Amino acid sequence: MKTLSASILAPIGIITSAVLLTACGSMDKSQHFNPMSVPESVRVPAGNKVAWETTTARGQITYECRDKANAPGQTEWVFVGPQADLMDRSGKKVGTYYGPPATWEALDGSKVTATQLAVAPSGDGNLPYQLVKANPAMGSGAMTGVTYIQRVALKGGVAPAAACMAGNKGQRQIVNYQADYIFWK
Repeated sequence: MKTLSASILAPIGIITSAVLLTACGSMDKSQHFNPMSVPESVRVPAGNKVAWETTTARGQITYECRDKANAPGQTEWVFVGPQADLMDRSGKKVGTYYGPPATWEALDGSKVTATQLAVAPSGDGNLPYQLVKANPAMGSGAMTGVTYIQRVALKGGVAPAAACMAGNKGQRQIVNYQADYIFWK
């Protein structure tokens, strides 16, 4: 029986190592937010850098059936507010998102509110992409220095499909959603 010589095994080992390192490197890169992956209208201005990424924030948005503004006799589902847990890439809770006003709060107690600058469609049945300008942080910690926040990687969250009519005005519906929030400094 013949055995493979060291001169043949060494190059095979080098090639195998290179393939594995390349695969691992590309896995790592795929887990980080690509700023060019969102529509231009919700991109952060040049000069800001990603400071913190929360992934798969899972939460709920409450809607209420109300009179439609400036349309007597008509009703519509109106956004009341969100409630979501912010998770890091390992699935550990690192903060919450709630409102009104829209507030992102880290577990260290620091938090920011923000003003919406732009939205862009993200697909049927999904909330839109969103870009907000952060107000100065309250408290000291992870939110200190945050300038912008993007909402990306959206699933769900749109107004309920159930009818909103005069007979159910005041009724609230809760809708589940998922999103990644990207914090910039």
